[in-house]
Amino acid sequence: MSFPMGFALGRQGRGVFALVIALMAVVALGLVPPAFGRTPPAEGFADLVERLTPAVVNIASTIRTPGAAGEHDGSDLDRIPRGAPGEEFFEYFGESAPGAPEGVPPDGELGMLPSASLGSGFIIDAAGHVVTNNHVIADSDDISVVLHDGKRLKAKVIGRDSKTDLALLKVEAGHPLPHVQFGESDGARVGDWVIAIGNPFGLGNSVSAGILSARGRDINAGPYDDFLQTDAPINRGNSGGPMFDLDGKVIGVNTLIYSPSGGSVGIGFATPAAIAKPVIEQLRKFGATRRGWIGVRIQSVSEELARKLGLAEITGALVAGVIESGPAESAGIKSGDVILKFDGKPIITRRTLPRLAADTEVGRTVDIVIWRERKEMLLKIAVARLEEYEEKQVSLGAPADDPTGRPAEPPSLAEAYGLLGVTLAELDPAMRQRYGLGPKASGVVVTSVDDGGGDDTDLAPGDVIVELDRHTIASLNDVRAALGARVPDGPVVVLRERAEQREFVVIEPRAAPPKG
Repeated sequence: MSFPMGFALGRQGRGVFALVIALMAVVALGLVPPAFGRTPPAEGFADLVERLTPAVVNIASTIRTPGAAGEHDGSDLDRIPRGAPGEEFFEYFGESAPGAPEGVPPDGELGMLPSASLGSGFIIDAAGHVVTNNHVIADSDDISVVLHDGKRLKAKVIGRDSKTDLALLKVEAGHPLPHVQFGESDGARVGDWVIAIGNPFGLGNSVSAGILSARGRDINAGPYDDFLQTDAPINRGNSGGPMFDLDGKVIGVNTLIYSPSGGSVGIGFATPAAIAKPVIEQLRKFGATRRGWIGVRIQSVSEELARKLGLAEITGALVAGVIESGPAESAGIKSGDVILKFDGKPIITRRTLPRLAADTEVGRTVDIVIWRERKEMLLKIAVARLEEYEEKQVSLGAPADDPTGRPAEPPSLAEAYGLLGVTLAELDPAMRQRYGLGPKASGVVVTSVDDGGGDDTDLAPGDVIVELDRHTIASLNDVRAALGARVPDGPVVVLRERAEQREFVVIEPRAAPPKG
C-alpha cells in the first residue's frame, strides 16, 4: 500500500494505521473528547448568544464640555501613553456622540451634548451592577444604561479605576436583571473560540466570533498590562463589552483595538477576567481600589544581567530602586536584588510582580525570596496600600529647587574612563544646571560618550551613575575604587539614572581602567 507521503506500511504498520483510524472515528462520534481543545457547536453559536445577549447593555450619557458643544468627541483616544510603540494605531473604541447641536454657549458656561451611545457593558448580578470601561464614562454626566429590550435606566457610578480602565455602575430596575459571570481567563488557551457582544458604532447589540490570538500582551497602556488578544471583529463602541468563552463566562472586557484605519483589522485587546474580577470586587465593596504595594522600582532581567548576577536562568524582577520609607526598605530589600518569589509564587518576568503585589490584601505580611550576592535570601514584607502612597505624593507636590541664589561653583575636573567609554564628572551645581538634574540626584554624571551617545545607548550625556558593580557611587573616588575592585575582563553592571528613572545596564569593557 502506498501513500502520498512517500512511505510504505508493513503488516505491523497497517495494524497501527487501522488503530489510529478507529480512534479518529471514536473521537468523531463524540465518544472521546479531542485532545486539542474545544470546537464550536455544529449548529453555531445561536443558542449561546440568545442566552447571553440580554445581559449585555449599551452605555449612553449626556456630556458636559467647555466651549462649543460640538467640539467634544465621546471617544477617549488619549489612553495610550505618548511614545508607546505604535501609538498612532491604537484606539479605545468608545463611540463619539453624533448630531451635536450647533452654537457656542455663553462664556463660562458648559455646553451639553445630547444623550449618545458611547460604549458597551454587561450586568454581573441580578441587583443591577454593570461593568464597563472607565474611558467610556469619563467626563460624562447623567449616565444611562440601555437594556436589551430598549429600556433606559439611570446609572450611578460605584467606582472606577484608570489603571485597568474599568468602571462599575449600578442601575435600579425594580426586578432581577439577567446577568453573566466572570470565568477563568488564566485557563484560556491561544486558539480557543471566543465571542464578543457589544455596540459597535452605536448600531445596537452585535455579535462576532473568533479565536484567542495571544495572551499576556504588554502594549504600554498601563502598569498591569496583560491583555488577551483576539481576531473576533470588535470596533468602536465595543468598549466595555464582554468577551465570552464557549461556556458563556466572561473571560475578558473588550478595551481597545490596534487599527491603522479606525476599524477592526483583526487585532483587538481585552482586559482578562483574572485582572478585572478583583478590581470590580474592590469597587463594589469600597468604591475604590485597594491595591497592594511594596515600594520598589523594577526592571527586567536580561541575559547579560543574569550571567553577571550568577542566576541560572533569566527570571525574576531586578530592583532598580527602593522607595524611601516604603515596605521594601523596611524589609531590607536593596537596589540590585532580584525578586524571585512573592508570597510563594514565582516571579517569571518583571510584569508578574506588580500584579501579584496589587492582588495581595493590604496589611498582610508575606514571604519574599530575593537573589543577592549569588544566593537566595528569605525576607518578610508587609504590604501597604498603593493609593495611600500616591495620595501622599500628590499632597507633597514636586520637589522645589534650592532657592539659595548662590553663584554656581566651578565644575569639577572631568575624568575619562576608557573601560566604560565615557567621561564622568562630579555632580556639582554647574553640572546639575547643565543637565537639568534635580537636588535628589546622587552619583556622578556622564558628560560625553566615545561613540557620541544617544537616547538608545546604554550610557549617554546627562546620565547619572548611581552604582558600579553594587558599589554606591557618590564621587569620582568611588568610581576609581569600584573599577579597581572589579574582576578583570568581566562586564561592569551600572545602575544609571536617566530622566529620574533608574535602570541597570551591563557595560562590556573597552580598555584597561585608568590608574591612579
